[in-house]
Amino acid sequence: MVKITLEVTEELSEKLEKLGDRLPEILSQSLEQLTLPAYVYRYVLNFLASNPSPQQIRDFRPTPEMQERLRLLSMRSKAGDLTENERNELDEYERIEHLMVMVKSGNLRFLKEQG
Repeated sequence: MVKITLEVTEELSEKLEKLGDRLPEILSQSLEQLTLPAYVYRYVLNFLASNPSPQQIRDFRPTPEMQERLRLLSMRSKAGDLTENERNELDEYERIEHLMVMVKSGNLRFLKEQG
């Protein structure tokens, strides 16, 4: 095990002391950042939590910023130019897209009856 010495404020020191032996675990978790910016997850979760109508579900799309980022990542992927972080980001976008396809397909029968 490696020992690390840090200079921190008194206030932070008090908070760290309360963590006791959990500090390494919490540091590790904090270094594992979300693959996508939090606003992407919030956008999808807020939409799903809004109790959208079948039509709203069918019409759901990523924001223009998300679409542009996806376009860029897809182009870089086709060129074989993605970094590991970008590959992880693209994979996460694809997982979210798969989730939304599953949500949409679960409503297709109802949508056809209404449309």
